[in-house]
Parts: sequence; structure tokens; C-alpha cells
Amino acid sequence: MKTRSTLKKLFLRWETFLILFLILEFVVFGAANPKFLRPKSIMTSIVNYISVCIISLFVTLVMIGGGIDIQAASLIGLTSILEGVLWSDVGMNIWLAVLLALVLVSLCGALSGFFVAYCGVQPMVVTLGGSFLYSGLALLVSGLSATPAYQGISGFPAKTEAGAFVGFRFLGKGTVAGIPTQILLYVLLIALSMWLLHRSHYGERLYLTGVNQRAAEYSGIHTRRILMSTYVFSALAAGVAGTLLTSNVNSAKYNLGAGYTLAIITAVVLGGTSNNGGKGSILGTVLASLIICILRYGLPLCFGVSTQNLDLPVGIILVAVVLGREIAARHMLSALLRRIRKR
Repeated sequence: MKTRSTLKKLFLRWETFLILFLILEFVVFGAANPKFLRPKSIMTSIVNYISVCIISLFVTLVMIGGGIDIQAASLIGLTSILEGVLWSDVGMNIWLAVLLALVLVSLCGALSGFFVAYCGVQPMVVTLGGSFLYSGLALLVSGLSATPAYQGISGFPAKTEAGAFVGFRFLGKGTVAGIPTQILLYVLLIALSMWLLHRSHYGERLYLTGVNQRAAEYSGIHTRRILMSTYVFSALAAGVAGTLLTSNVNSAKYNLGAGYTLAIITAVVLGGTSNNGGKGSILGTVLASLIICILRYGLPLCFGVSTQNLDLPVGIILVAVVLGREIAARHMLSALLRRIRKR
């Protein structure tokens, strides 16, 4: 009886549905085109989408706290162009440029988090304004470079005489035992974010804050610090993603990562994180990110869908999940009220 109850709970978990959906994608796309199942191609598709995967991990923290972050994509471009200008035009060591860029974008996240947590401004308003502000700042920084903004700054330290990627370019193009460096870094960030959310006191306090901030405050939790920190983590993740993307494409541009916002929010919401706060998991976000990644990889390869139209299915998934969750919540509320009336 206990085993049956455990299996039932496992089957009803949202993560179980996501795993089944991911398996279904492999079955359908693999049957449509056997080339889809090549491990190297799959890893390449994940690398091409890794920025969304990384940022969505820490946007999950923001949304569990009851907020939202739609400025992360603009911070990718800001990170990229900062690193390019500092290295190319200022003459700074590339690693020092990376470190300084990460610090600066973290301060951008702290600024947005301060307005949300300490000033009570709506997260949507703050991060929407932040997306325009940081995109404009990135464009302003690109104007300080001798390289035209549309070209992008390239020529980062790249290869040895043997042709192997080293230094900065190793972050985006290198491999370890045949596995791309970016995927290995992603796995490390998954482990870090899972520990932070599910195994630390910080995660417990974040969940409590998302459920009821006032009650959490009365429990002695510094909820404002918790909320502000989630935006710092999200911004730092965007900085890491921007660094990896710059290293991968060998070009620093102010608009790098533009258009990622929809995919990031979809990955978090599809992963089971509530837009009202207090509910969500890193595992769900990881699975949802992979589902979207495989979808964007499989549709053009197997069914000839234009890459320009790939935002359409992602948008449909987002709307369907939000509507489905709202309908399910109302159904559960109605069922609960019926039980109360019967008593």
C-alpha cells in the first residue's frame, strides 16, 4: 500500500511529466530523422542554447521569491561588450576584464533587486526598465570602441600551434574527454544551484519568503536581503552566460543574447515554478530547458521548420502551461470547496 502511494505521488510530480515529454521528443524526432540521435549533434545543440539554460537556473530563484527577471538577456550583451572593450581598447588582461564585467553586471542586478526589495517597486516594472537601461548602456559602451558596433570585437586569445583552443576561447570551444567545456560548467552550476535552493538554509528562507513574505519577516528572516540576492544571482548568471557566449562565437557585441527573454521565462515556468512564488525546483527548470533546446534543434532538422519561426512553439508552450496551471488550480479549489460543503 505504501509503495503504491509512493508511486502515485511520483507519477503525479510535474518533473515526471517533463521527463516523459523529453523522452517523447527523442522518440518522435529520432523516428523522423535518425541524424537527430547523433550525440555530437545533441551536445552542439545544447551548447548553442546554453546561455538560456544557465540563466534560467537562477531566474528560478527570483520567481520562487515572488519576483520576475526580464532584464537578464540584456545583461548578456552588456557583459560581452564590456569584456571586449576592456580587452581590446583599454588593453586589460582578458581574465581581469571578465572579472570586472561580472562584478559590474552583478551590481546591475543588485540595483534592480534594491528597488524591488527595499523600495517596493513591482519586479516587472523594474526589470523591464532594466532591460532597456542595460541594453542602452551596452550600446553606449560599444561606442567607446574603435571597432564599429555592427562588426563586434573579435580576435580573442584562441589556439595553440597544434590547433587546440586555449585560454579564454577554451571556455566556449574547448572539450574535456570529448564533452564541451560549456556543458561541464553547466553541470557544475546545476549542482551549485540545487545545493543553494534545496540543501541550504538560504533555500528554505527563500521558499518561505515566496509563500508569505510578511510571515517570513516575523519569523526573523531578512526577506529583503533574500529577495535582493536573487537578482544578484540572476545577473551574475547572465554575466557567466555572456562570457561563455562571447568565447564561443569569438565576438563581443552589445546585442548578444537579444531575444532570449521569452525562452528563459518559458523554461522557468514550464519547469513548474509558480509565477506567484513559493514553488519551484531546479530539476524542473533543467528538464524544461532541455525540452525547449531539443525542440528548437529537432523541428528544423526533422520537419524543416524555419529557425525564424521557432519562437512560435515556445510561445505556445508558455501560454498552454500558464493556462493549464490556472485551470488546474481552479479545479482543485472547486474540489476542496465541495469537500468542505459536504462536511
